[in-house]
Amino acid sequence: MISSKKSAGRIAAMAAAAAAMFSMVVPTGTSFAIDHIPCRAGENFLKIWSHLDGRDSVDCYANRGRIGFGGWWVDKIETGNNDLIYSDANGDSVRVNRWTIITYPNRPPRVNYIEIL
Repeated sequence: MISSKKSAGRIAAMAAAAAAMFSMVVPTGTSFAIDHIPCRAGENFLKIWSHLDGRDSVDCYANRGRIGFGGWWVDKIETGNNDLIYSDANGDSVRVNRWTIITYPNRPPRVNYIEIL
C-alpha cells in the first residue's frame, strides 16, 4: 500500500513538472491577426488600391499579421500608421514605412502577400 502511494505521488509530480515545462516553452504573449476591414475616411489603416483581370479594388487592413494578396497588381498604397512588407511575384520583399503614400502609375507590382509589422 505504501508503494502505490509513492507511485501515485511520483506520477503527480511528473505531470506537474511537465505542465510547468510546457507553460515555459509555449509563448503566452498577445497574438495578432491581420484583419481586412471596411475603408473609412479619416482612418489611419493600411489602404491598398489594386486591379486584376479588369476588376478594381480598394482594401483596408488593420492589426499586425500577414495575409495573402492573390497576385493582384497594386496601383497605390497608403500605409497610415502601419509599417508594411509586401512580397511581389518576383520574390522580392519590399518594406514601406508608416505614413507613406506610394503610387505605381507605370509598372505596378504584382503582390503575393502583405504583412503589417
